[in-house]
Amino acid sequence: MGITEFIAEYATHLIDQGGYFIVLFLMTLESMIAPIPSEAVMPFAGFLIFDGKFTFTGVIFYSTLGSIIGSLISYFLGLWGGRAFVLRFGRYLLLDVHHLEATERFFRKYGDKTIFISRFVPVVRHLISIPAGIGRMNLVKFSIYTIIGAGLWNAFLTWVGYVLKENWGEVMKYSHVVDVVVVAVLGLGFLYVAWHQYKRMQKARVKG
Repeated sequence: MGITEFIAEYATHLIDQGGYFIVLFLMTLESMIAPIPSEAVMPFAGFLIFDGKFTFTGVIFYSTLGSIIGSLISYFLGLWGGRAFVLRFGRYLLLDVHHLEATERFFRKYGDKTIFISRFVPVVRHLISIPAGIGRMNLVKFSIYTIIGAGLWNAFLTWVGYVLKENWGEVMKYSHVVDVVVVAVLGLGFLYVAWHQYKRMQKARVKG
């Protein structure tokens, strides 16, 4: 069994065992500052739709519910705790201050519509709710933009997963190539996190 097939089977099994609740839980974390990408959750929910264990309606409902719950938690963290609180405790979830600053600039530049646009942008979508809370964006408007944007993105990733599973036999014919790509992406991700942790430690030493 190749790496890609192993990851797909393990992730699908995990989501299958947890049911819709695990989809809701993971997408709640994904919409906060936890380092859980929706790309690692929703396609495998699409696998289970193809297998007849989930439905499109159920997956989209619970994933989007998780997205709005997580986004609201981040919104109120920004509203009540402010930037200092988020930076102090966000480091335990690998929050990068530079990413937060870039997201804040993004929000200031594009305004309220950023909440919708950001749902399709990696990294930014994890953090965008914080500056929205700090800026005291209208909560109703925030919720509507989040539900529409997150719902569309979740639906797209679920559909991608469904199509992949439908054509899984063909995909696995090129599994050796896919495995190389997966290993490269995981390796780069690990190096990226390690580098930022190293830089953070260096800055802490300088300040100390």
